[in-house]
Amino acid sequence: MSVIFSLADFFNVPVSMMTALIASTLIGLTSGMLGSFIVLRRLSLMGDALSHAVLPGVAISYLLGLPMMIGATFFGVLAAALIEFITKKSTIKTDSSIGIILSSFFALGVILISKAQSGTDLNHILFGNVLAVTPQELLQSLIILVVVLALVIVFYQGFFISSFDPVIAQSYGINTNFYHYLLMVLLTIFTVSALSQVGIVMVIALLVTPAATMYLWVKNLKQMMIGASLLGVLMGVLGVFVSFNYDLPTSSTIVLVGAVFFIVSFIFSPKNNFIRRKETIVS
Repeated sequence: MSVIFSLADFFNVPVSMMTALIASTLIGLTSGMLGSFIVLRRLSLMGDALSHAVLPGVAISYLLGLPMMIGATFFGVLAAALIEFITKKSTIKTDSSIGIILSSFFALGVILISKAQSGTDLNHILFGNVLAVTPQELLQSLIILVVVLALVIVFYQGFFISSFDPVIAQSYGINTNFYHYLLMVLLTIFTVSALSQVGIVMVIALLVTPAATMYLWVKNLKQMMIGASLLGVLMGVLGVFVSFNYDLPTSSTIVLVGAVFFIVSFIFSPKNNFIRRKETIVS
């Protein structure tokens, strides 16, 4: 904690603002890496599903007095497995499977939360409070960032090939299920850790918006991951400064800053070619 006080004094900003900046930076870096994979695999809704699906685990952990990470991770992985099972064992598409699991697990989570009778703590988990992040949560985010970075470096080739073409990956003998579930486990752990700090809406926004924005500008996965991570950090830093200067909700401001970056990229990105296509239609 003394380090945070020292940094706040050095930059002459409130301690709550410094913790928000550090939390946004750590979460932005991690979400950029994981978000690039889920955007490429067209699993953007999976982040939304997991952020809701972990709620029963959070409530059960609270009721049983267990660490939140255990119950939430279990339900996150269970949700990912059920979505995959329904998709493979039926003619139902992935988006429909995600919708069924998301709504079912979220409803169960709401019921369990109402029985937990601990509104303050669970509301904090549901909606987050980036201005009240504890040093322990910052350390947890740092550890998750290091673990995700290490695993991405070690398994980069497998993630790369299985993300672009699972059929070719299987022909090379790559176990695509291993990489799918490894990604789901990492995504679940990241989501659980980030939920209490920034809330569901911002977790989804940080996973999808930076990666989707950079997808419009770059030509390879490494550039996309680095760009998305840096953009996630930039979203957080700008959002925190704007929210403090204009007395706005911090998490919501960060999300809207990301939306502005995406809109600008959508219009002006040469890769998306939006303006030229519009001119072609007019002519």
